[in-house]
Amino acid sequence: MSEFNNILVEKRGAVTLVTLNRPKALNALNSDVLRELGEAFAAYDADKSQRCLVLTGSGEKAFAAGADIKEMVEKDAVDFYLEDFFSGWQTKVVKGTRKPWIAAVNGFALGGGCELAMMADIILASDKAKFGQPEINLGVAPGMGGSQRLTRAVGKAKAMEMCLTGRMMDAEEAERAGLVARVVPHDELLTDAMKTAETIASKPPMAAIANKEMVNSAFETTLEHGLSHERRLFQILTASEDKVEGMKAFVEKRDGEWKGR
Repeated sequence: MSEFNNILVEKRGAVTLVTLNRPKALNALNSDVLRELGEAFAAYDADKSQRCLVLTGSGEKAFAAGADIKEMVEKDAVDFYLEDFFSGWQTKVVKGTRKPWIAAVNGFALGGGCELAMMADIILASDKAKFGQPEINLGVAPGMGGSQRLTRAVGKAKAMEMCLTGRMMDAEEAERAGLVARVVPHDELLTDAMKTAETIASKPPMAAIANKEMVNSAFETTLEHGLSHERRLFQILTASEDKVEGMKAFVEKRDGEWKGR
């Protein structure tokens, strides 16, 4: 277990478990939390023994109930702009993390908490989870991708309604709308998320990274460019040692032994 003030980090085999650990503040995201998350994700991505990460929240009520308003209330527009608030750590977590990671949403995921969950490659939700972008109630708007990722996930109509009214979406609606991969009983969430992470961690590491890049490119480019990107990554993988091992293992009806190269 590594030493952080606002998060807990634990390695369980090939899976890194990161827990937001401010339960009295409903795991609200302040600058210290975001800095520590950036450090933890960078360490995970650099560690060859770790192949998947699970992010969840401590306590029974919240994954992360938004940004820490107490930290933001006195900050003026010039500071937000000059600091490029929210930008740097997002680059570290979203663009800087090549390996797969899962958000296990155990309760409220509101504002920045919803945006953080949507940065994950997979969202698994407790049946008690609730998602929302209620920034309009504070006289502002999403600032960490809420208007963009939510719209891409659930469509304009539902995203527009949520951003303009501030209403929350429960777990069942989130699954129907395509925001989350699966909803599981609350008490089984972490167990299920870890099993999913272990499954991902058991796959060839290069192939996991390539598959993540392929799917993400579908949101960021044209179909023609995405197909070209997919094809090139496929061709690169065919030159890997794991491709040779994987196909031999398939023919020989045994599990593969992956080298990650």
